[in-house]
Parts: sequence; structure tokens; C-alpha cells
Amino acid sequence: MDPLPSPPPTSATPSDDVKRRLATPVEFIRGVGPGRAQLLERIGLRNAGHLLFNFPRDYQDLSNERTIEQLEEGRLQSVRGVVAEISATSKGFGKSRLAVLISDGTGHLRGMWFNQPFMRDRFREGMHVLLTASPKMRGLMWEMSHPQVTVLADEEATLDAKLLPVYSLTEGLSQYHMRRIEQAAVEEFADQLEEVFPSPLLKRYKLMPLVEAVRAIHQPADREVLEQARRRFIFQELFVLQLALSIRRSEQRQLKAYELPATAKVDARIRRLLPFELTASQEKAITEISADMALDRPMNRLLQGDVGSGKTIVALYAMLVCVANGRQAALMAPTEILARQHAETLAKMLEESRVEWALVTGGNTRSERDETLRRLAAGEVNLIIGTHAVVQESVKFKDLGLIVVDEQHKFGVRQRSALRQGDVAPHYLVMTATPIPRTLSMTLFGDLDFSTLDASPAGRQPINTYLVEPEQEPRWWHFVGERLREGRQAFVVAPLVDESENMPAPSVAEAFERLTNGELAEFRVGLLHGRMTSGEKQDVMERFRSGETQVLVSTSVIEVGVDVPNASVMTVLGADRFGLAQLHQLRGRVGRGSRAGYCGILLEATNEEARERLESFSKSNDGFALAELDFEYRGPGDLFSTQQHGMPPLRIANLMTDRDILEEARREAQLLVAADPGLKHADNAPLRQQMMTRYGKSLELGDVG
Repeated sequence: MDPLPSPPPTSATPSDDVKRRLATPVEFIRGVGPGRAQLLERIGLRNAGHLLFNFPRDYQDLSNERTIEQLEEGRLQSVRGVVAEISATSKGFGKSRLAVLISDGTGHLRGMWFNQPFMRDRFREGMHVLLTASPKMRGLMWEMSHPQVTVLADEEATLDAKLLPVYSLTEGLSQYHMRRIEQAAVEEFADQLEEVFPSPLLKRYKLMPLVEAVRAIHQPADREVLEQARRRFIFQELFVLQLALSIRRSEQRQLKAYELPATAKVDARIRRLLPFELTASQEKAITEISADMALDRPMNRLLQGDVGSGKTIVALYAMLVCVANGRQAALMAPTEILARQHAETLAKMLEESRVEWALVTGGNTRSERDETLRRLAAGEVNLIIGTHAVVQESVKFKDLGLIVVDEQHKFGVRQRSALRQGDVAPHYLVMTATPIPRTLSMTLFGDLDFSTLDASPAGRQPINTYLVEPEQEPRWWHFVGERLREGRQAFVVAPLVDESENMPAPSVAEAFERLTNGELAEFRVGLLHGRMTSGEKQDVMERFRSGETQVLVSTSVIEVGVDVPNASVMTVLGADRFGLAQLHQLRGRVGRGSRAGYCGILLEATNEEARERLESFSKSNDGFALAELDFEYRGPGDLFSTQQHGMPPLRIANLMTDRDILEEARREAQLLVAADPGLKHADNAPLRQQMMTRYGKSLELGDVG
């Protein structure tokens, strides 16, 4: 577990005594001592301040606690009592029963666990426990099946609290002792905290004062008080994040960049190279990008568009504007397959042009790479395309004016900025074919301006999506075979490379073996996955593009950018292992030519939620709607990993449920930064310190005052 950040500063000019008190080592807090201090150290709790802001991960709700004689059937209730009797029986392999009799002075209740023999070790006669479940009357006795169990220390047996905090633990540390330690820390140190928010802001957003909120989140009187305390800390966490993003934008705008105007002459020369008429949304994006690049501060813009909306052409326009102004441009792609595909597109466009370009990937020979890098440093190469190899220290530019990063979420903040060299910052254009939900656009991508492509180029074919039940599979494979006999090509996608005991999902190895000996035995089938060498992947893709291979069995390595216009059918195995946004990316690999596309989702033993998700997917071709739906179903981690992006995870806020608070925090943070751009005012010093402690490194914030 990552260490918790230092406790928030407690005032604009916190006294040394207050700082010293909050820095009191946990060893000297009542109930800890040297032994438990070592256990707390394992979970990053080293001082009093850490304990104050180590919030419970959950709460045991005792608001519906009853005595046994008060129980009602069919309602979730809790019973506190003493273990009177334990009976464990086994009926052969895998079949066991545990019965624990509880007494509370008003009657007896039996807790039952089936096929969970490990539960036996949790109980001993005479111990105090709290059982929570929906009871049923069995004969003359109440019974709870598989109840939630809370073991109570003797001192807790008579607690009248209605919400019992549940903390993250480490081996050797009990929940009871953790509660006592936290209670001691709150009682001794909470009053040392001084408010970081001004009174008007607390009143405007109805926020609980800091000391009161710390007490309430550890020892809530009831659910309403708990929610008020949580709201206070959710607002504070999101507010500090939004401050950091606003400061980052402000700092970026203070950097110097080359002015790269798209004059009428430059525009006309570039448009002569474009293979087709641009859509209205492409024209709008080009206008926004051109306006940014004409300024003497760096553009920081994200270009998002649905599958097949024409982002690459917009990016190439921007790169050619850069080159026309005598500067170099770089395009960074997440995979070698996509980098090579961009290179092919560029080669076709620049056949009649004098623009010098090069491709740098891990597949280059040493001599090829050295020669390309020499020419790049000398300014002989105007435009370079590559994978992460482009960000290595050995890559030097003579005059870098523009960086384009494809599939933004595959790169962290540090990878993006690694290309910056010298005193003049390059302009920045990042692209994604996974539309970004609004909540994420305000957090992980809050430092970027947005351009959106919401229309597909003319001639783009529809994609028909079908959910294929197990009994319908023979008909589906017959349909695939008919398309192949017509001269079309097909993808088959599976989530795993090899079979796995830990994850019951289809693998490409398994699918390749089955199809080449079964349903698709008469066709030429190829295999592609991420463990292949660069040369092997390139060879497989070339054979598929040329039509030598009719079917490509692949992992999701083909999800981004692979363009084979003759491929019109896709079959997805283990679809419940993919997010909706990823499935939409995969589906976008077909229907890119003159024929309609077809996507078959093979339904296996999926649960109801998975089936509901896949039905939503089959009914919509709108990537923006699917991205929002994916966010609702799976949360932000499945779309854009915060760790991948380089941002520390949120500790109490939830981007799915706290959107309204996020909007408030964002608005207030932007107002504060507008009024005090460097957060230099003394009243803002605590917030500035919090912001730098939390986000200074990950967002590469400079000295803001």
C-alpha cells in the first residue's frame, strides 16, 4: 500500500507546535506501542496525522439491531450475542455444515454456513459476536444463513454505536485494536486541526468544519452525520485535484512555443494532398488546432473521436502545418502495428511531397535506427513516426514543433512530456478513439482542451452486431464461411493468449486450434498476439492485409487502428472480459471498406449483468454513449487506469457517484486560481501545500509561488 500523504496543513501559518504534534509517531499514541507501530507502518500509518486521515473503508450498520425476541422474518437485521455452542459436520468431499448457536438473554439464534469449513476457526464458545442477515424461523428457532460476522471484544459487547467503522488492516492487527487506536488519535489530536477552507466557502457548499468532520467520519452518530462528513472530504479531495489541474494549465500557458500559423498558402498546399473531402467536424477540429498552433504558447489539445471518424487525417494536417513552418513533428503510437499503419497512410499522402519522414520502432536494425536519429538531429527528417522508442533519451530533434500522441490513455503524463527538449515547448496534440466520459474529462484530462469528431467520413459502412446464443453458433460460423467464400476476410478475437486456470476465458491458442481443425478448416487462418516478436507480428499483418490469410485469430492487440478494408466480419469470444469501449474499438476493425461490417458476440455462460451490458452494446454504434455506459458499469479504472496515467488514486471520492460535487469543486477551484493564479496569497498557502504534496510530482507542477 502506498504511504498516505502527510496530513493537510492546519492553517495559513501553522505553528511549529501544531506540526510537531501531528507528526507524533504512532508508537506514542495510546494503545499502540512498538509492536503495533510496526504493523501500522506496513499500511503507511506512521504518525498522528496519518491516523486522523486514515478513513474507514466501510461501516457496520447496526441501526437495525434487534434482540432475538424482536426479530422479524425477511428483513436485514443485526443480533449481538454470545457464542453458546458450535457444531461442525462433514458429509464427504466438499460438503460441510457449520452451526453456531448465539444467545442474547432473550432467546437463541442459529447461524448456518454450508461448505465453508474455514469459518469454524473464527468462533470459540463465550466470544461476543454480531451477526447480520435476513433471519428465518426454522421450527422453534430463528436462523440466519451465511450471516456477516463481526467479532466484538468484551469492551465492545455493550457499545450503543449505530455505525461501527471498518478499517483496512494488516496481518496481526485486529479490527477492535484498530478502532481503539483511531479513537485515541481522534480524541487526542483532532482538536489540533485548523480549517483550510474560508467560512464563506463552507457556508456556500454546506461543508462540515474540518475538526467536526474528522470526528464524525471515525465515530458517526448516524448515517446522516456520516454523509455530511464524507461530503466534506470528497469536496476537499476533488477541490485539491482541480486546483492542481488549473495550476497545470496556467503553467503550460506560461511556456513559450513556436508560432506555427496555417496561412492560406500552407492550407491550400496541404489540402491538395488529402485523399478525400473533410467532414464538418474535421473542419471544426482543424480550425481549433490551427488557432492554437498559431499562438506563441504551446497547444495542449485532446482530439477525441469515435471509431472511423477521421482523427488521423486531422493529425496529419497539424503535422504538415508544423513542417511547412520549418519545424519538426513527431507522432507517437502505442503499438508497432499502429505506428507502421500511420507510416503507410503518410507514405500515400506524401508521394508528391518533398517532406522527409521516417519510422522508428523496436523493429529497426541498429544501423537503420542510428542513421535515422542522425538525420533527425541534423534536421534532415521533418516528420518522425514511432512507438515509445521515440521518447528515449537518445532521440534528439533539431527543432521539434509538434508532438502528436495517438491513443492518449496508453501513455502517462511523464511519457507525454519526455519529448520536450530545450527552452521552447512543442505544441501538443493527443488523440483517442475511446470517447472520454465528461467526469473523466474533468479529472484525468482536465489539463487539456478538447476537440471532438462526432461524424464519420462519407462512405463509412454500417456495422451490424449480433448476440449469438450457444445453439446459434453453427449458423454463425456458416455465415462467416459464406463471407469468406465471397472473397471477404474475418477477425476472430479472444481475451487470452493461452488457456488459464485462474481465468476461465477463451484463448487465441485454443480458438486457433479449434477453428483450423473445425469450423474454418477450409480457409487460411493466421494467429496474432502480443507475445510475438516485432518481426512476427509484422509478417502476420502483411499476410492478412495482402489477403494471403483469410482469417486472423487475435487478442485485443488489433483493437487500435488496424485498417484492413477487405475485412468485413468479426467474431468475439469471451466478450464479457472486455469493456464496452474496448468492444467498440474491436468492432471498428470491420466495415472499413465498401461492404457493410458484421460483428458476432458469442455468448457463453455469462451472468445477467454481463448479458445486459452486451445487449446494450449490440444495440448501439455510438461510441460516446457506450463510453458513458462503460463508465457506469465498470468505473474509470477499466477505461483509463489512473496508475497508467500517472495520477495518484482518489482516496474517498468516487467519480461515478460524486459527479455533482466534482462540478462544484471544479468551478470553485477555477475561480480561486483565476483570482490568485499562483496561490501566493497567505490564506491559500495550506491548499497550495496540499496540492503540491498530492499532485506536484505526478502533474509535474513547478514552483507555484
